[in-house]
Amino acid sequence: MVRMPRPAVPLTACLCLVPLLAAAPATAQRERGTITLSVDLGDAPRKIFHARMRIPVEPGPLSLSYPKWIPGEHGPTGPLTDLAGLRITAGRDTLAWQRDPVDMYLVRCTVPSPERTVEVALDFLSAATPEGFSSAASATENLALLSWNQVLLYPSGEPSDKLRYEASLRLPSGWRFATALPLRSQSGGVLRFAPVSLTTLIDSPVLTGAYFRSVPLAPGEAAPAFLDMACDSREGLEMAADQIAHYRQLIREAHALFGAHHYRQYHFLLSLSDHVAHFGLEHHESSDDRTAERMWIDDSIRIANTNLMPHELVHSWNGKYRRPAGLATPNYQEPMRDDLLWVYEGLTQYLGFVLGARSGVRTPRQAQEALALAAAHLDHRAGRAWRPLVDTAVEAQLLYAAAPQWQSWRRGVDFYDEGLLMWLEADVTIRRLTQGARSLDDFCRRFHGGKSGPPEVVPYTLDDVVREMNEVAPNDWRRFFSARVDSITPHPPMGGIQGGGWRLVYSDAPNGMLGALETEGKYVDLLYSLGFRLGTEQGDLQDVNPGSPAARAGVAPGMKLVAVNGRKWTKDVLLDAIRATQGSKEPLELLLENGDFLKTFRLDYHGGPRFPHLERVAGKPDVVSQVLKSLSGSR
Repeated sequence: MVRMPRPAVPLTACLCLVPLLAAAPATAQRERGTITLSVDLGDAPRKIFHARMRIPVEPGPLSLSYPKWIPGEHGPTGPLTDLAGLRITAGRDTLAWQRDPVDMYLVRCTVPSPERTVEVALDFLSAATPEGFSSAASATENLALLSWNQVLLYPSGEPSDKLRYEASLRLPSGWRFATALPLRSQSGGVLRFAPVSLTTLIDSPVLTGAYFRSVPLAPGEAAPAFLDMACDSREGLEMAADQIAHYRQLIREAHALFGAHHYRQYHFLLSLSDHVAHFGLEHHESSDDRTAERMWIDDSIRIANTNLMPHELVHSWNGKYRRPAGLATPNYQEPMRDDLLWVYEGLTQYLGFVLGARSGVRTPRQAQEALALAAAHLDHRAGRAWRPLVDTAVEAQLLYAAAPQWQSWRRGVDFYDEGLLMWLEADVTIRRLTQGARSLDDFCRRFHGGKSGPPEVVPYTLDDVVREMNEVAPNDWRRFFSARVDSITPHPPMGGIQGGGWRLVYSDAPNGMLGALETEGKYVDLLYSLGFRLGTEQGDLQDVNPGSPAARAGVAPGMKLVAVNGRKWTKDVLLDAIRATQGSKEPLELLLENGDFLKTFRLDYHGGPRFPHLERVAGKPDVVSQVLKSLSGSR
């Protein structure tokens, strides 16, 4: 999963194969049989999905569960509060059901003899709020993204790999669709899918819409790939030819990096709308990617989202195929362990950064600016004084939903960008230890490659990661990672930037990537000068870094900016005032609203604008540029 731009981005070793697509054993088939699921999206514009199920059962007590721990979301995020109209029947009888008072995702009923089937009807209320992940807004007047976990129950406690579901889906009239789920037939707006395991069903969302476009990304390849787009307007589907070329190159670069693929086909399912939640969520043969309606026709929005699809594509290898053992749970009620998210998400963030640059999705300059911004952002995290990186992973299920206020002191899901920096340092270290003969690319081919084929899950532990790293380049990798993950460190890992021939500097020249993110997120980031981040629509202070000029003056998150140096504030007025601080001895005055009260704060700051950049170090080889060089040779 990747978070979209928002005001602040001991186990024993085991190696077992868990097939995602294999049929359930014959004994399980006899015990349960195939569950049928029918979903109607005819009311999707009204933000309501209708579902019915037929579940083979035995007479007597029956427990059914709503999926709680959603893969890729790293927490108990199943949208239970949006489940409505639940009705369970057996023959002509409506069964009374009771919710478990502790596990609220579980309901119980009793099936009368001699019934062998129950029918379940329910509605899913697609939230109107844009905040959240798949539980948030997913439908508009012109499009919808269906996540199957939203609209089903399953027999409690049974492994999802052994439950078989046969799904059908009714679309609104004239809407087109895309999904990685195998299609059996299509007639009159009704799609009938081949029976699959519950694991595969939940791993295969469906994108549908009135304005729809599918772009082949791997024409002629044995494993095709597609960029499937649904948009709130026809104009938003106008993707330029050069961008199509970059995303085709992205697929080639991924195959060159990993040396194999673990999908039969791959679909980017891209929702283009200002009225759905914006994020990316990985699946094995697809990804749920959501961003603004004008992404392809507004350069700022496009640049701000250049990490989205490279990141999610990498997850097909790192996160879906190779997965931490603590996240490879047998069903959706068993809690997940997030302590290795610095590998799951951190390594993915790094490899997405690499593939984005190798493919041309990002220009070399944009990649440099993104790297500088990640390093600077983490170097201004006051929470580094008390919280190690691993703790941000362990608590990820809570931190994803944490408010932006005081994030600098609390820390957020920092394992994404700090993982980027740490894995860059590991890459540069391997290249140094082997005099350039090997790199992290070799680790990826060994760890994530293997033989191409359909999806499967190969769980791993930290022992497996360390062992494979030592096979590539002998080193004390356990100590390397522990020093950066388990320890409190005042600064993020800068060894990859510095050992790669660059250094982090600040100047008054704007950072282009930051500018694009500010436009997309509607904020202005002054963490590197005054020490706060400000929403440009309401003037709300979204974060203040402890120890910064703003914090020393008494400014806090949650306040609202009213005026700057006696003049009603605008973004231009504020930036002009910051420029005027350079060489001035006068403090900068901010009039702030704090609830019902107004107060003037005087900031002792005289440094002018400060933006992060990378600067080449004379006489040192440019290893970073070597890392970002194309592998496929077809650019």
